[in-house]
Amino acid sequence: MAYITIETTINAPIAQVWEKWTSPVHVQHWNFASPDWHCPSAKSALQVGGEFHYEMASKDGSMSFDFWGTFQKIEEQKSLEILIGDGRKMQVTFDTTEAGTKVTEQFEPENQNPEEMQKAGWQMILDNFKSYAEAQ
Repeated sequence: MAYITIETTINAPIAQVWEKWTSPVHVQHWNFASPDWHCPSAKSALQVGGEFHYEMASKDGSMSFDFWGTFQKIEEQKSLEILIGDGRKMQVTFDTTEAGTKVTEQFEPENQNPEEMQKAGWQMILDNFKSYAEAQ
């Protein structure tokens, strides 16, 4: 199965980017694709075998779901391997570059939505993350 890849470069040190990506208190501020959605709760046990649960909800209350997964491998400030709750694999890498910290996400697509739509939605969330991480 081919993975979908998205990426961004954040003008911040890797330690700060890692903290903003992995800490539930920060995740709630960026983990949504559009302004009419939000992340009202986020919990995470950042350890191998630990789970994260991020509630993703429309602000009007009409829809919500639990985006969750299990950490399979963790390399502090380098990478995360995740098994998403529906069985798909995901990897996130953090690399220091001259321009800042490059964050790359690779994930197996689900089969309900077109891949381009999935890529666009995940990229919007990653762009939100970039804005949040750089504003701090």
